[in-house]
Amino acid sequence: MFKLLLIEDDTVLFREIKDRLSGWSYEVHGIADFSQVMQEFAALTPDLVIIDIQLPMFDGFHWCRMIREHSNVPIIFLSSRDHPTDMVMSMQLGADDFVQKPFHFDVLIAKIQAILRRVYNYSTDQVKLKTWNGATVDYEKNTVSNDSGSIELTKNEIFILKQLVEQKNKIISREKLIKSLWDDERFVSDNTLTVNINRLRKKLDGLGLGHFIETKVGQGYMALETGHVHD
Repeated sequence: MFKLLLIEDDTVLFREIKDRLSGWSYEVHGIADFSQVMQEFAALTPDLVIIDIQLPMFDGFHWCRMIREHSNVPIIFLSSRDHPTDMVMSMQLGADDFVQKPFHFDVLIAKIQAILRRVYNYSTDQVKLKTWNGATVDYEKNTVSNDSGSIELTKNEIFILKQLVEQKNKIISREKLIKSLWDDERFVSDNTLTVNINRLRKKLDGLGLGHFIETKVGQGYMALETGHVHD
């Protein structure tokens, strides 16, 4: 049974979401003290976190930053604010998805299932390591390493990189990436993929690899192998 941490201070909404998720056999936990979120997170070690943006003490962005300093656990944001910048900010902080309130419960369930399936199915992959432009990509540990050092990627970032590297030197369309990443592109902003790609490139820049992820305008993205870099 997957353990979910629901960081939501609206007790009515918390109870409604918990009851619905429990019906899908998820073990749902809340926060008793909103000044002790990280302590409760560490004690629970959840498989997925759902965070509201507007919270007492500190907002959801703060807690997402704190969690990302210690864990790559999947994170879904909830927000009643209709600001595109909220979605962009959440993705830049390393969240895996974003749900706008009010939402249809089936949408939330679909997103949770897709993320859990994607994240926790890595262990079934036969190939854990991949060599790419002299770097080692570890799909299990979510890391990329070369002589310049090592970087840790979020679940979304390693998934995107895996899709590109497994079909290196071939263009992967934005639509295919979105469909693979979120299972149902109808629920996802096109901008979300752009944010994830840009964040992935920035991290890879630290290893001198960012330029190997090439944008094909109007087509998609390509992971280049050494000797195939275009001007």
